[in-house]
Amino acid sequence: MNDPYFFGYGSLVNIGSHNYGPVARARLPGWRRRWRATRLRPAAFLTAHRAPGHAIDGLVAPVPGADWAALDHRERGYDRLDALGLEHDLGPAAQVAVYAIPDATGAEAPCPILLSYLDVVVRGFLDQFGPEGVARFMETTDGWDLPVATDRDRPLYPRAQDTGDTARALTDDWLRRLGARFIAPEDTALATPEPRASGPAPAPRASAPRAG
Repeated sequence: MNDPYFFGYGSLVNIGSHNYGPVARARLPGWRRRWRATRLRPAAFLTAHRAPGHAIDGLVAPVPGADWAALDHRERGYDRLDALGLEHDLGPAAQVAVYAIPDATGAEAPCPILLSYLDVVVRGFLDQFGPEGVARFMETTDGWDLPVATDRDRPLYPRAQDTGDTARALTDDWLRRLGARFIAPEDTALATPEPRASGPAPAPRASAPRAG
């Protein structure tokens, strides 16, 4: 039996944040991304929602032996759905799933976007799709009206990375263009972690050939 695949459109595009591979580029028509504030946690989720006429870039990677347990745990709070209509080069028999927060999950408060989370996503898109891919990510993502928690120096995102000056500058430039509203983590319901150790930025990864 062939292994199934997942389609990642956010942090899973950053291949330094997981051990799945090999990866390949793909495109999911009829969807957009959205930052979602929910009652599930005090920080916003990056999710995807159906949006006819739009499309999002991402990566596909196999799930060995169809063992979804680790990925389902990482993506807890999300539903695992069939990625119908996905444009890829995997062959007609490939089974691909996409994770999305269910629409029925309501919000209790305007949970902030974690800057440390966004940094990881932007680094992934920069490595895989270049600056134009970062632009497409920003333009095909909704929910930028939520505040951005400035946790870069004391990251709250569990898979935070030192993403390097180029990626951080792109993130900051796009947030300025989008008119983002910033908030200190201590002014939210978020916990404050210990300061992380500094270190070099991860080496750029080789981009996969474009699918679709």
